[in-house]
Amino acid sequence: MKLRMKSLAVVMGLLVLPGCQNMEAVSPWIDVGNQVVKNAGYDTDSKLARGIKETLYTSTDRASTGLSQVGAFNLSLPSAARPVADGLRQFGLGSYVDQLQDAMNRGAEQAVAEAAPVFKQAITGMTVNDALGIVRGSDTAATDYFRRQTEAALRLRYQPIVEENLRKTGFYEQYKGLLAAYEKLPVAGKPELDLERYVIDQSMAKLFTRIGEEETLIRKDPVARGSLLIGQVFGGAEG
Repeated sequence: MKLRMKSLAVVMGLLVLPGCQNMEAVSPWIDVGNQVVKNAGYDTDSKLARGIKETLYTSTDRASTGLSQVGAFNLSLPSAARPVADGLRQFGLGSYVDQLQDAMNRGAEQAVAEAAPVFKQAITGMTVNDALGIVRGSDTAATDYFRRQTEAALRLRYQPIVEENLRKTGFYEQYKGLLAAYEKLPVAGKPELDLERYVIDQSMAKLFTRIGEEETLIRKDPVARGSLLIGQVFGGAEG
């Protein structure tokens, strides 16, 4: 029994070589370690998968909670619309610009708050092979996987929330009419003026950037920022 536990400890040490900074070199040891521990009656793949899922739960929760707070976003009108905004301010109509930008930011915050169920579903559906690929990947491998799995669903959830907030400005229909006319203009390379798409793109970019930052921090200090299980996967903690 002591020999078996000692072998397990050695193999787990190989599985969690610190830093994840050179995963190409570490990868063969992961494969060897997995097989040895399986032969001893332990299912390391499942443990790795649980650690990855816990990393995702932790990083997405921190990111979405932080970005759903009022003031988390500071979106302004897209650059193509700024000359119009400047003109309105010159004529004393700056309050309309401020109202529109406030609606954009509230929409982004509320949309991020709705992301949790989509994240949970993606994490639940993650396979062991997905998790093993993430362990061997870059410092944001989990985030990159996550974005591929959730982006389409998030856009569907974001759209009505952003639209609802823009409608509160009172001139949403006029904006949509102008946008429709603008998009029909036979001009190549027209700048982006679709505010809904702009807000969704900006808020999703910031959300996944924040998730990636959280993942990187967890990988660097897995026990302090995650748990003992995450530490065993990424940082060499004993458990």
